[in-house]
Order: sequence, then structure tokens, then C-alpha cells
Amino acid sequence: MRCKPSLHGASRSVRMTFSLHSEDSLLTRLIGVRNKIERMVRLIDLLIRIHKWLTAPVVLLVIAHLGMRLSSAQDTPLISGGVGFVTSTNGGSTTYIPLIEPVLAAPLGQHVLVESRASLLELFFPKGSGQPGYTHSSFLGLSYLQADVLASSHLTFVAGEFLTPFGTYNDRLTPLWIGNFQDAPLIFPIGTMSSGSSVGGMMRGSAISNRRISLDYAAYFSAASANQQFAAQRASGGRSSIYLPESGLEVGASYGRLLQGPRANEFGAHLWWEPIDSPFRLRTEYAHGPHSHGYWAEVDYRLSRFGRDSVIGRLEPIFRMQQTFRTSRDPSDGLPSADTERADFGLDYHLAHEVRINTSYTRQFSSTGNRNLWETGIVYRFLFPTWKGK
Repeated sequence: MRCKPSLHGASRSVRMTFSLHSEDSLLTRLIGVRNKIERMVRLIDLLIRIHKWLTAPVVLLVIAHLGMRLSSAQDTPLISGGVGFVTSTNGGSTTYIPLIEPVLAAPLGQHVLVESRASLLELFFPKGSGQPGYTHSSFLGLSYLQADVLASSHLTFVAGEFLTPFGTYNDRLTPLWIGNFQDAPLIFPIGTMSSGSSVGGMMRGSAISNRRISLDYAAYFSAASANQQFAAQRASGGRSSIYLPESGLEVGASYGRLLQGPRANEFGAHLWWEPIDSPFRLRTEYAHGPHSHGYWAEVDYRLSRFGRDSVIGRLEPIFRMQQTFRTSRDPSDGLPSADTERADFGLDYHLAHEVRINTSYTRQFSSTGNRNLWETGIVYRFLFPTWKGK
């Protein structure tokens, strides 16, 4: 590249130096442009990968979300969820999992609420078969995407993909920032119809609610869906529970009916006791399926009596006991193939600003082999409005 000759008769050496500096400047700009193009290509590739996972209903949700922002509605959608990094060591092999679970709650007026929760995670695990190093796989999917229509103070209609209302763990303890343990109970597949979610409609609400007693109910119907993002089985069922506010005691029962294939019935019962003004919690659940049955019971006690924000007061010891009993063979039900007994010991530490450190040790006993499982993780809970409300 040649610079323009000096208007004031500068020497040739000065012109050559200016030319070299200009070439370096141009080269630097070209490198910068190339880097921007590479970043843009990576961004486009990421958008294409996300698009493969998302389907039309999600696009409609985004459009509705943008439409609400442009409108004069006074209700402000909220984005919450959790982000974490967890590890799991089984038999000397450790898996590393960074993940995020965002939740959207978008009100459409006073009687309609759109809810959705997604899971985005990357798994890094040993290659196995004697090969050194790690490999990885990614997952992006929706846990649910539903519209809630508030018909009255006792009735809400739900349509879309929703968490199957069977037992308590599925719709209360599966969020990353709520559950004390990283893995679900062994009996989780019973009643949740494999995927844990249903596609169809549901009615739920509180039939009776006062200071002494609360009677809640949920009844649903799910259609069969082979869509990768909205997988579900044709089923129906429901759950009911009685809650006594003064004692913090809840007792409930669940029922599920598979309306395809073997058309099996599944039953469940649960009991929660969370005494008022006490850091003690007891949660238990029992489920019975066509080929196996079992239970889990979990207790935890936060040491807040030593000062909730003290070093000891932030500790929360946890213990969970669970067993499954196999009545007949079924390799597709997601439960252990033999009778299994499992004890989970956990210790959570609550930091400031909604940060929690989870640690747990599991010992499992079974005729198929005993094993140890170590898990650790750190989780951050976030919550913020999408924009400033009016």
C-alpha cells in the first residue's frame, strides 16, 4: 500500500515509515473484521442449534411476550430460575454438569398466566472403555409450557404441556434451586408417565380453604405425543390433598391411568409435615405401579437456632431413605431391575444472595451390586422483572 505523497515535500524514509504504519493499521482492522465475522458465524450456528430444539409454540410464546411489552398492559412478566454447576462421582468416574433452568411467568391481563420452564445443560463425562479424557453432550428442552386461566378463586384451567400431578416430587421439588438432592427418588417414574409431563388439559384449585383446613385437587387428561420437545403418553389421573395450616400437616393421594399399551393403573400417597415456626421438615411419598412399588422419606433441619446468618446457622443436614420392590420384570418402567435400598446423606450450606452449596453421599444396596455415589454442586437462584412495571 502506498500513502499519498506529502504536500510539504517530506523525505522518502518518512513516507515509507508512514506506509508501513498504514499497512499495520489496515491489517489490524482486517483481523478485527475477521474476528467479528467468526463470532457472528458462531452466533448464527448457536441460533440454528437452538431453533432445532424449539418448536412453534415456543415461537408463539416469544411473540406474545414481545407483544405484551409493546402493549400498555400493567402486568409485568417475571423471569426467575436457577443456574448451577454440579458434579456426580459414581464408581470413580466423575461427571461435570453446568446447567441453567430459567422460568418465565407472563400474565396476560388479570385472568390468564403463561408459564414455562426450560433446562439447558452440558454434560462432561469420561469416555469409558479404557479411553483417556472426557467427552460431552448437551441438552436443551422444556419442562413445561402452559397457559393458566383463572376461572374463579376455586378453579384454574390449564392447557398445554404441564407437569403431571402425581405425588409431590414432580411439581414441587424438581427445580434446581429447591430440591435438596440432585437426583430424583427411585420411584419418580411411577405415575409421572415416563416423561414427567403431560400434553392436554387440567383442572386444579382449592375446593375449601380457611384457617383450619385446605382441600386441594387436580385432574388431568393427556394426549399421546411423539414430538421430541413435547413427548407425552395418553393418560389421565389426578391428585387431592388435605392441608392443616395450624399444624403444618399435609396428606394426599394420587391416581394415574395409562390409556395406551397395557392400560395400567398407578397409585400414590404422600405426607408432608412442616411445623409452623420450625426449621424441621418431613416429606414422604409412596407409589405403586404395575410392576414395582416403593417409597422415599426425607427429613432436613436447618440449624437456624444458632443464628440464621451465622456460620453454623447456614448449615442444613438432610437425610433421605428410599426403597423399591420389584413385583415383575419390566425393563421399560425406569425403576431398578431388582429390590433396591438406598440411603442419602446430605449437607447444604446457604450463602448470602440466594447461593447454596449442596453436598451428598449415597449408599445403595441391591442384588445387582452395591455402589457409592458422591455429589456436589453450587446453585444460584435469580429473579427479576423483564422490564419496569407501571
